Amino acid sequence: MFALKSLFNRDKKRNQQLLDSLERYRSMAFPVGLSQCATISVSQWQKDGLTLTLETEFAASGETAAIREFLSKQLACEINLTLVCRIQTAPRFAAIKHIILVASGKGGVGKSTTAVNIAAALQLEGAQVGILDADIYGPSIPMLMGLEGAQPQAKDEHTLLPFIAHGIKTQSIGFLVPNEQAMVWRGPMASQALNQLLSETDWGELDYLVVDMPPGTGDIQLTMSQKVPASGALIVTTPQDLALADAQKGIAMFEKVKVPIIGMIENMSAFVCGHCGQTSHVFGHDGGKELAHRYGVPLLAQIPLQLAIREASEEGKSISFEKNSAISQQYAQAARLMASQLYYQDATQSQLEIIITDD
Repeated sequence: MFALKSLFNRDKKRNQQLLDSLERYRSMAFPVGLSQCATISVSQWQKDGLTLTLETEFAASGETAAIREFLSKQLACEINLTLVCRIQTAPRFAAIKHIILVASGKGGVGKSTTAVNIAAALQLEGAQVGILDADIYGPSIPMLMGLEGAQPQAKDEHTLLPFIAHGIKTQSIGFLVPNEQAMVWRGPMASQALNQLLSETDWGELDYLVVDMPPGTGDIQLTMSQKVPASGALIVTTPQDLALADAQKGIAMFEKVKVPIIGMIENMSAFVCGHCGQTSHVFGHDGGKELAHRYGVPLLAQIPLQLAIREASEEGKSISFEKNSAISQQYAQAARLMASQLYYQDATQSQLEIIITDD
C-alpha cells in the first residue's frame, strides 16, 4: 500500500486516481511501479493541476520527466513533480548506506573513468555520493576529479577529510604520495593502506560510496570483497576477447566471496566516425552483452569509444555533467538501473529474512 506522509486535499476520487497511476507506472528502474519504492511527501491539487513530491528509495531523479508525462496523461492535468532521494537502508559501513565496487579483470578498459562517471551520475540523480580510489599502484581519481596536486587535510591526528569536487566526496592514495613516486608495496601493505583510507576518512553520511578497484583479482580485491560490507560489484570490460576472459575471472572471484554482481558496463563498444558517421566495432561486437547474458547479469550500458570522454577526463571533468550529451544519458540510465538493483536486492533479502524468522 502506498505510504502517505501528507495529502493536503479531500478529493478522495482524485487521490485514488493518483495512487492508481503511480501503481501503473513502469520503467526499467521501476519494474513494478512506484508504490513499493516511493512515498508521497507533498500532494496539493490546484484547479489546473497537481503539485507532487515523491521520496524515492534510490537515486532516480533523472526519471522525473518520464513520470511527469505519464501522470499528466493518466490524470489529464498539469503535473509539477519533484523526486527526492531518501534511502531508508541501514548504513553498511559507518554512515555509508551502499558501497559499490567498480572492478575489471584487466587494466586499460576504462574502469576509473567509469567509476567517476557513475559517481557523477548518481549525484545528479539526487544522491549523496563519495568515491574512493582503491587502485593503490596506479591512482587515477585525483586527475579525473580535477584534484591533481591537492594536499591532504586532516580533521584530527586520526582522521582525514575527503576532498569535495563537483559535489562528490573524494579520497585517494594519490593525495598522500607524489605523482612521480612508485608504490613499491607488497600486497598486505597495500591492503592495510586501503583499509586506513576507507576507515580513517570522515565520509559523513553517504547514500553511495563508489570504490575504484585495481584491475585483477589479487590481495586488494580480496581484502575489499571479504572485509568491507559491499552492496555489490560493477564489472567493466570492453568487447575484446582478452578483456572478456579477464572480466569472467573477476565475476567468478566476486561470486566466490559472495559479493553480488549488480551490473556490467561495456566500454569502447563501437567507434562512430565524426566525419562520415560510420560505426566501427574496433574491439569486437557485443562481447559484453553476451558475457552479461551468460551470467545473468544486467548490461547497464554500452559506452562508445568517443573523443569527448577522453577530453572531459583529462580536464578533470565528468562527461556525465554534460546533460545534453547522449553519453551522459547512458551513464544516467546505468546509475538509475544500478541503484534500482541495489534497492530490490535489499528488499528481497529483507523479505527472506522475515520468512526465515517466522519459520
